[in-house]
Amino acid sequence: MLTTSFRRRTLAVALAVTALLAAPATAVATPAAPDSPSATAAARAPQLPRPTGPYAVGTEVLHLTDRSRTDPWVPEAGPRELMVTMHHPARPGGRGPAPYMTTEEARLMLAARGLEDVIPASTVARLGTHARTDAPAARGRFPLVLLSPGFGTPRATLTALATDLAGRGYIVATIDHAYESTGISLPDGRTLTCVACDRLEAAPTEEAQRELLTAVSTGRAADFSFVLDRLTGNRPAWRHARMIDASRVAVAGHSIGGSAAASALLSDGRFDAGVNMDGGFQERIPAEGIGGKPFMMLGTDGIHRPGGGDTSWDEGWPRLDGWKRWLSVKGSGHFTFTDLPALAEQFGLPADPDAPLSGDRSVRITRDYVAAFLDLHLKGRHQPLLGGPTPANPEVVFQRP
Repeated sequence: MLTTSFRRRTLAVALAVTALLAAPATAVATPAAPDSPSATAAARAPQLPRPTGPYAVGTEVLHLTDRSRTDPWVPEAGPRELMVTMHHPARPGGRGPAPYMTTEEARLMLAARGLEDVIPASTVARLGTHARTDAPAARGRFPLVLLSPGFGTPRATLTALATDLAGRGYIVATIDHAYESTGISLPDGRTLTCVACDRLEAAPTEEAQRELLTAVSTGRAADFSFVLDRLTGNRPAWRHARMIDASRVAVAGHSIGGSAAASALLSDGRFDAGVNMDGGFQERIPAEGIGGKPFMMLGTDGIHRPGGGDTSWDEGWPRLDGWKRWLSVKGSGHFTFTDLPALAEQFGLPADPDAPLSGDRSVRITRDYVAAFLDLHLKGRHQPLLGGPTPANPEVVFQRP
């Protein structure tokens, strides 16, 4: 059942976070040899991998309210609310580094996994991001990428990808969708928890679960469109909106966020390309396709290969009517395409016992292939990486060229 899969993936996150954040305390209680790798790791605060591009990275958090829509999960709460983290190419300067998430968001993420009395929420909140607040904007206009996280997962878990894309010359908006994350902190002190997760757990049948997840996917597509409106309209919500080249916009996401990327291409002609990172298509790709728009499917080799178990990829693939790639990654797990493997690796611990791919390789593969796709379709730069298998990336299988 879908709920069983969701619980299994949630447990994987819990194990990863437990191992990652319990490790420094263990090192303090039982000191390692001064020159050992574990002593070196314990001596520094956990941080994400550094962005690889030529730009410094600036960041800002926006609170956006779509007054044209009532929230689907808590109608009595009123309009749909979103928290959006902007990452952008910047010049040196500013304050920082920016926090990974708020302490309350971290506490709720840990509480959902029974870890609130074991791991300090402040340790999670202060993870190093390499993005700076109040950083001066880089000169020029840049393509825009909108990112959506997995179901029940905070937007912060896509920070390593978002900061890297910003460093490479993209403006990135990563969205927390109301009542679809373990915790979303709002500026007025309110906190939104995952009502949609509770609804999924309570759904009486698999058909009811599917209907709910389809609603999540299409609802997030509407969120994508609203955020684009607010970033590129006549009265933009972001002070650096002049940097955005609205003629070059992509949508991407992890898990159900990847499904939402496909839903967004189906519903809004302003989106030019999309990426689905290990998410089943909750909204079926129609027979007429997605308007010839480029689309990349990047997922685990265990489930997301032809005949691997997720029939939505097998069904959707022939209906994608533009440039397309179906790539699967050997040794990967569902959370390979998020921050968790990179953070766990700092302490020599696996992010997922069933996914032997290292944190370093997880980050490199995710960043490089997503960036190559965007460089090709938003910047018009030839990308040999997407032409076929390469010796430097033996884990990446071109299931469909």
